[in-house]
Amino acid sequence: MKQPSVPSPTAQRLDLWLLHARFGRSRSACAQMATGGQVRINRQRVTKAHAQVHIGDILTLPAPDRKTVIVIRIISCAERRQSAPLARLLYEVIPEST
Repeated sequence: MKQPSVPSPTAQRLDLWLLHARFGRSRSACAQMATGGQVRINRQRVTKAHAQVHIGDILTLPAPDRKTVIVIRIISCAERRQSAPLARLLYEVIPEST
């Protein structure tokens, strides 16, 4: 018997979303990024890992090189951490306007 599909959540804790989207290796690392004030949700600095993110929110994060920032739009939320190609489907990068 086929189980009914569960819809993905429309809101999620910031630290969990960062973990599922593979912006950190562990939940504690993602929580540290949030509590350290390195993340902005819709231009508002966040200092709590439990801040809620919603589909359509704009996040500003440190880039992997830690010298620049990356701006992304949340497209989806996930129930759990998955492979990198699937995690990439959770967001879109907003290119810098020059």
